[in-house]
Amino acid sequence: MTRRPAARSNPSLVARASALWGVGGVAVMLLQAIVRLTPIARAAVEQLHGAGLWAVLVTWVALNGYAEGYRGFHQRFSPRVVARALYLMHHPTWTRALLAPAFCMSLFGASRRGMLVSRGILVGVTALVATMRWIGQPWRGIVDAGVVAGLGIGLASIVYFAVRLALGHPPPVDADVPHAPPRASP
Repeated sequence: MTRRPAARSNPSLVARASALWGVGGVAVMLLQAIVRLTPIARAAVEQLHGAGLWAVLVTWVALNGYAEGYRGFHQRFSPRVVARALYLMHHPTWTRALLAPAFCMSLFGASRRGMLVSRGILVGVTALVATMRWIGQPWRGIVDAGVVAGLGIGLASIVYFAVRLALGHPPPVDADVPHAPPRASP
């Protein structure tokens, strides 16, 4: 049985840097995906002809913005990333610090269910990305436009929760760390 380090009341500079690396690393991953997908989406938009394709584009972007951006990122993923970064700051280990983005994404050091969900989403997204490379324009661009909308909301959401934390407002979810004390309700 491994012994859990005691929570630190005043985190060290290394612990703070680890938390920043966790949140920043996840944010950079999202930003890279946005930068990579935006030109593909833009190319599709430039070649859209007809009201039907425009309706599909607008509907898909709105649906993805809500489902992926708001429901997936803002209500679940982003606050959990920031909560886990806060946990990391107060319970640092070398493994967590070095792999902070993966820790903040619940790829390790989370409840069994949390790790299964995170790893499943990672595998699913990877498979979807590989599949989308075979689809031609304008359909690939339409799908990518929706993904860019969702990722953009997700990135903004991570920044939002990180800024709130910096202002003294903890994330509204717990860190999903095994054996962590439950978070008190406000």
